[in-house]
Amino acid sequence: MLRFIGSLVRPYRGKLLIILLAMIVETLMSLAAPWPLKIILDNVVSDHRMARWLHDLLGPALAHGNRLHIALVAALLYVLISALGALASYIDNYFTESVGQWVAHDLRMRMYNHLQRLSLGYYDTHQTGPIISTLTTDIQTIQGFASSSTLDILVDMLTILSMLVLMFWLNWDFTLIAVAVTPFLLFFVSRFKKAVKAATHEVRKQQSEIMAVVQQGLESMQVVQAFGQEFTEEKMLQAVSQATVSAALKARSVKALLSPVVTVVVAMCTAVVLWRGAALILTGAMTVGSLTVYLAYLSRFFKPVKDLATTTNAIAQVTVGVERVRGILDTDSVLTEKPDAIAPETVRGEIEFRHVAFGYDPAFPILKDVSFRIQPGDFVGIVGPTGSGKSTLVSLIPRFYDVVSGSVLIDGVDVRDYRIKALRDHIGYVLQDTILFHGTILENIAFGNPEATREEIVTAAKLANADEFIARMPQGYDTMVGERGSTLSGGQRQRIGIARVMVRNSPILLLDEPTAALDSESEKLVIDALETLMKGRTVIAIAHRLTTIRDATRILVISDGVVAENGTHQELLRRNGIYADLYRTQFDTAPDEAVT
Repeated sequence: MLRFIGSLVRPYRGKLLIILLAMIVETLMSLAAPWPLKIILDNVVSDHRMARWLHDLLGPALAHGNRLHIALVAALLYVLISALGALASYIDNYFTESVGQWVAHDLRMRMYNHLQRLSLGYYDTHQTGPIISTLTTDIQTIQGFASSSTLDILVDMLTILSMLVLMFWLNWDFTLIAVAVTPFLLFFVSRFKKAVKAATHEVRKQQSEIMAVVQQGLESMQVVQAFGQEFTEEKMLQAVSQATVSAALKARSVKALLSPVVTVVVAMCTAVVLWRGAALILTGAMTVGSLTVYLAYLSRFFKPVKDLATTTNAIAQVTVGVERVRGILDTDSVLTEKPDAIAPETVRGEIEFRHVAFGYDPAFPILKDVSFRIQPGDFVGIVGPTGSGKSTLVSLIPRFYDVVSGSVLIDGVDVRDYRIKALRDHIGYVLQDTILFHGTILENIAFGNPEATREEIVTAAKLANADEFIARMPQGYDTMVGERGSTLSGGQRQRIGIARVMVRNSPILLLDEPTAALDSESEKLVIDALETLMKGRTVIAIAHRLTTIRDATRILVISDGVVAENGTHQELLRRNGIYADLYRTQFDTAPDEAVT
């Protein structure tokens, strides 16, 4: 854990040095703070002789001074000590916050960059809620520890050492009491740490569950309300929320035990010192000022000891946070990119599958031995029974997943030999349900090509049959759309998605049932837009409605993990196989009646 924290704060060594120096000044001022009061008690109120070293230090200020003059010097000295401590505290707090914020920023960006490089297989098996919780809560925990707690531990240790030296100098036998108690406190803390860590881990887990339930409910609010399942969702949240409360209370019952134990031990030591100090004052062996200074040091001595003890809680929390962050950063499902990977400026659009096998779980392959070749500019339709692997097959082309065996080639080059971004820059994707982001319509279309001009975006929208309905909106292209495009109809979202691909101008186009959820009127508008989009491009279209691929150059029928049939619409109907059965089911007619 410390090595990981060290790697986060290393770029801010200069600021950490400033923080450390400010903390040392704060510590020195806290050591000096009781001495003005000692001067008042011993040299103003009482008539004790001032220590030679203190007289030599304040000599010029005390020259020819009476008791009130000494009191004034002590008061001004107290103000000076407080001012220096306050300045050091300001510098400490400001730079601590600065380092903390930048550490959190760096780690957040590092994690998000890693998450974007993971294959889609990772997201198939992990909930979004816990990931968001790690990006927020756990990074916030690490932020506080990395910027301040690490230095606090160092300063607390220096403070304890300094206090011991001064306390031995003031009264060595009193100090032995504090020294004798300290090892027992540290042993208690070390035994306490494991219980705190386990309790903290459970709290973090339950908090992630709350995030997952809330996110799922809010994203699916239309479905929840449509089926009247608001109470069911509330019960789910209530269950995980109550579990979180129980875990938090259990954790607090463990954590809260530490501070009272330390407080009681400190009180017992202070009581002994008060009792013995009073006896020494009565015999003249100790002054009231010396006892006051010693009691101040004793309380300050146990404060860093107590802080080190309570730091166990912080260490337990940050350990859990680091484990969760590392759990993401160490995930090895990143799509690797070869050092000599190719970044082509253009591609012709030839696509070939050579004996491809793939499964989300290698033990249960979805594609077993798929082979075919598509020439540049061809329009190829893909059909097959539900669950046959049509969408999976298409997702291998932009390398959302890597094949288990075999290879996928574009222009004769294995997709694993391309730079991932360069490969995907040449591929346009229109999904069954276009995902729109919170923002304007203009920004959503420009998502396909952030460098596109407004004129290029408008042109793309016109070609996608989207300009007409966009122009009727209150702010036109600057109209804000709801989250995930909820304020638009399905047909409108699809046409914006097509415009997004058009502005991208990619030579390869993948269509994953883009009209499956549309009504007849919207389907016609979308198909017209797709026909414009497909001109001059290599197109692979997954189709449920066979009318959308009737004019395809070829149609591939996927069944049982292989290409079961391959041919034109007419050829497949004559073959009277799987495709013909699908056609018969969809149109309620015999294949030979459809063959012309």
